[in-house]
Amino acid sequence: MSTSERAAHGVQDPSETLALRILVPSVFTEQRDTEPEEAPAPARRPGRDRYLDLLRALALVRVVIYHNFSWTWLPIVFPSMGVMFALAGSLMARSLNRPALNVIRGRLRRLLPPMWLFGAVVVPLMILQGWGPHYNHHPHWWWAEMAFWVLPLSEPPFGASLHTFGGHLPASWAEQISVPLWYLRAYLWYVLLSPLLLKAMRKLPWVTLLVPLALAFFINSGLVDQSGRLMEAATDFTTFGSCWLLGMAHQEGLLRKIPQYIVPSVAPLILMFGMWWLLRSPVDNPRIGHDLEAIPVAQAIWSFGAVLLLLHLSPSWEQWPKPLERFNGVISLLNSRAVTVYLWHSFALVLTEPLIDPLWSNTFFYDHAQWLLSSQWTPLLLAAPLICTAIILFGWIEDVAAKRRPRLFPYPRRPKGRRRSRE
Repeated sequence: MSTSERAAHGVQDPSETLALRILVPSVFTEQRDTEPEEAPAPARRPGRDRYLDLLRALALVRVVIYHNFSWTWLPIVFPSMGVMFALAGSLMARSLNRPALNVIRGRLRRLLPPMWLFGAVVVPLMILQGWGPHYNHHPHWWWAEMAFWVLPLSEPPFGASLHTFGGHLPASWAEQISVPLWYLRAYLWYVLLSPLLLKAMRKLPWVTLLVPLALAFFINSGLVDQSGRLMEAATDFTTFGSCWLLGMAHQEGLLRKIPQYIVPSVAPLILMFGMWWLLRSPVDNPRIGHDLEAIPVAQAIWSFGAVLLLLHLSPSWEQWPKPLERFNGVISLLNSRAVTVYLWHSFALVLTEPLIDPLWSNTFFYDHAQWLLSSQWTPLLLAAPLICTAIILFGWIEDVAAKRRPRLFPYPRRPKGRRRSRE
């Protein structure tokens, strides 16, 4: 599912925050000689931007819910992948105040170790259930493609249909578990190209913003053969490229240059155009109906419009508003373990099947709780503790990658002596 729910994101330094700056006047060449140079906006105090933390946490939760229920309206209500790429693009632009090679190396250090740990578990399980060089028509290519588990310049390979651990899992279990890997590939390419993208953004901001959308139209026009690994990567890159660039533009202060009434006026028109494109597209599965995740151009347009609105709002909270204070623990945990949650949530959902199936043979559950066993909510309820288990077992790798002290379950505690507000 390379074009479905594309979920995490990247975990960033706790010290990284959304610092707003004003673009140099040379961006607006036609006004350079007529308007005085604007003073840069004062830098805000270091600290986390809680608004960005909230968006990232909502995106992760929405990814998990979508992979459990497959509700096609969810990507329309909240386009998680566009949001996650926009947040990563914003923080990448902020980090590029430092030497580009150092920034890229730091991002790769945060991205790759969690994926290596994931592969260290998943690849042996696939081999144990029949995956290997014989699985490929060209065995030597199987060994070459294994390098993508080390550096995911293309999507790491997996077995689409394998043995099922004695019938306890579906034959497609490896494919379901490997769904999140496309995101790592796309994120890696965005990181590698970010220094060039940022330079282009500063020289030709609006042209640069719209280039990925134009390429998305071209690639999906039918004039280009979309088969092969290269075109898979190109499709994902063009689908969410404008969202990544919107994050960069927001960090650079470009969006603050736009009159306040423009974005609320234009963004709904963009969303309407995206919806029109979705509804005019052919339906692959009449039972499901129109699926935004299956139409790259519609997803690119819709994500662009939604992200534009969310970044326009951008209250940039240094502290939580009182209604959200109670969710600080969960939101902070999700942000601290974003890569872990994104990588392992599909694994957790797959494992719920062998947990539920034996209960059908239990007399009590069969006679009194068939509604519970057949409910779509049951796998989600079982997956939640499994995801927490994955955080404990594998989440520490994110601390090691970020050069922090490893913690098993980084749920924030209230300072001693501080009582919960009763207001």
